[in-house]
Formats: sequence, structure tokens, C-alpha cells
Amino acid sequence: MLEVQTLFKRHFNFSATHIVRAPGRLELLGNHVDYNDGLVLSLAVDRYIEIASSPRTDGKIELISSSFPEPEVFWSNEFKKNPAAPWADYVKGVLDQLHKRGVNFNGFNAAIHGTIPMGAGMSSSAALEVATALTVRQLYPFSLNETGAALPPTRDSQGKLPPLSNTEKLHFAKVCRAAENQFVGVQSGLLDQISSLFGKAWHVMEIDFQSLSVQLTPMAGEAIIVCNSGVKHSLVAGDYNELRVQCENAAKALGVKFLRAVDPQFLAANKAKLTPREYECAFHVVSEIQRVIFAVKALREDDHQQFGQYMFQSHESSRHFLKNSVPELDLLVDLARTQPGCLGARLTGGGFGGATINLVAHHQAEAFMANMARLYQERTGHKMQPILCQIVDGAG
Repeated sequence: MLEVQTLFKRHFNFSATHIVRAPGRLELLGNHVDYNDGLVLSLAVDRYIEIASSPRTDGKIELISSSFPEPEVFWSNEFKKNPAAPWADYVKGVLDQLHKRGVNFNGFNAAIHGTIPMGAGMSSSAALEVATALTVRQLYPFSLNETGAALPPTRDSQGKLPPLSNTEKLHFAKVCRAAENQFVGVQSGLLDQISSLFGKAWHVMEIDFQSLSVQLTPMAGEAIIVCNSGVKHSLVAGDYNELRVQCENAAKALGVKFLRAVDPQFLAANKAKLTPREYECAFHVVSEIQRVIFAVKALREDDHQQFGQYMFQSHESSRHFLKNSVPELDLLVDLARTQPGCLGARLTGGGFGGATINLVAHHQAEAFMANMARLYQERTGHKMQPILCQIVDGAG
């Protein structure tokens, strides 16, 4: 966290009083099913958004970022979008939601530094949202319940706040999701925020979005490798929102609240009720939820070979039915399939660009990364440096 401390001190000329960090996430399996009340397997990984902060008394908030040249300054009770600084919308959106829930806070200075590749589908935006909420908690301690602000926590003798309970982590995740939905304008589910808060080192999170429960299953012995296509996705552009609308329309036409309630046989029997596009999206979601159920069984039986096959199947479904892949992602998966030691590969995150996640035998990870970098450059002319990720604890 030295970089964010240095960034803060260089700009503000004094040291930060608090530093928080929130990890990015990788969706191992379960593409676009969180907002359909489905099941997702997710990982928190060792790429972070870090925020160094210090309170101020004049009611102003000043943000600086290592990724953008100009600071953003605004009042602590006035949250407006600035087209020149869209990166700050994620911070403002969280502050706006906290303000609406009765959380009292004043101004502060904050420096933001990230090691999550932006636009790679590793959810730098959710990590920034979570880090923002935790920063405010450090500066102006508060608690959340289902309806809003609750009795604030007490610092211990060393000045530390108690860790968040699982119940409160869920409240924080909902605040951050509301910021993305209502302020930023992406109608995302809770996957990214839950993953950043609930992650556990060396474990896969099994997230059930119907019950909003998280179970942890150990996953050791394989390497998790990200291959960034270099195609940046901008989910605000509407592709993500369009998929969500198609899924919601399909559920409505089938007479259910969410596609989680539909099984493959029912979908096939009622295909005529849907437009072709609604059916494609519904088919992907319904089959993807089934894959997650089977994949959990494989994971618990340590059958990583079979688990990897479900990853390949997931990508083909995203490619042909959900249609949120791009040629570069398809190429990465096709190349990975030919590599010794690669058990599975698929796009991860919202799609329309971003990265693939690859499950690779540990002893062949280095060769896999070298081969993928070479082959991708040969085929596209673009350099690509694969990232070996560790599964880490969440921010909460």
C-alpha cells in the first residue's frame, strides 16, 4: 500500500490517517445469472483498489487518482456527475447512497490507487465502491441495517473498528450496488460487491442470489490465470443493461419473477411465448445455473478436470446464446483449449471485451502464460501479459 500513501502525501503534503483496500473479483462460473436470482461461483483476487484518506472540516471532498491527471473536488452534501471525471461517479454514487440512508459524514481528502486492470472484467468499479464505503466508515464511523444508519461501532484501545459482520457486509454490498444502478447507470446485480466483501483466501464463494447466502469451498492445487483481451468494455454503454432487459422480459413472459424459477424442460415447452432473443438469453441463464450446480459437485469431489469442462461450456453458451463475447475473447479461449495443463477457460465478468479466466495445472502455469502471450500476439499483433492471481480475503 506504499504507492497510495506516497500518492496522498505528494498531493496533500501530509500523511493519510486511514488506508483501506478492496479486492477485485473473478467470476469463475455463472455468467449474468446474479440478477436472475441464480447461483454464481466467484473469487476475490489479489488485485486491489486502495484509498488513503484524511478528514477535513470545510465540508469539501477532494479526490485524486493515480490513473487520472486532474483532481475532483465537490461538497460533501452535493453529488453531481462531472463529464470530465466519470471515474469519480463510483465514489459519488456511494456517498449519495450513504447520505440517503442517514449516514452523517463531513469532507475528506482521498487518494485512489488501483492494481486491477480497468476494463478487464475484474470489477475495479465494485472494488472502488466498496473501498469508498469502508473509507467513510473509517473516517466517520457508522453502521448499517436494512433501513439505513444504525448505532455506530466503537473503536478499540488501538483505535481499530470491529470487522463487519456478514449481515452488515450484505448491507454494504447493497449500498454499493444501488450506487452503480442509480448513479452510474449500470443495472448490475450484487455479484461484484459481495465478492469483494465476502472473499476468503484459497476458497471459492458459492453465492446464492435467491437467499443471498455465501458458502465457501476450498480450491487449491490449480493456478488461476487471467488473459486480458485488451478490448475495454464500457458497461454504461448499454449492452449489459440490454441483456438484463431481455432476461426480465423473458421471465415475465414465462410467468415467473426471475429466471432462477425456470428449468430447461419448462423453458423448452414454453419457447413459443418468447421472442428469439428472449429465448436465447433465457436459455443461457437457465443452462448456466444448471452448470453451476453440477460444477459445485465437481469442485467438492476435487474433480477439477470436469469443473474445467463446465467452464468451456459456459463460454460457448455466452458466445452463441448470450452473445456477450467478442472475437478476441473467443480466440483466447480457443488458444487456451490447445494448451497442456489448461483445464478450463471462459470469459469472465460482463463481457463485450475484458478478460478470460483460465484454470491451469500449477506445474504448467508458467508455460501456459508464455505460450498464450506469444500466440495471442502472433494472431492479433497485440501484446498480452497473462496475470497469475491468488485467491484472497475480502475487504470486510
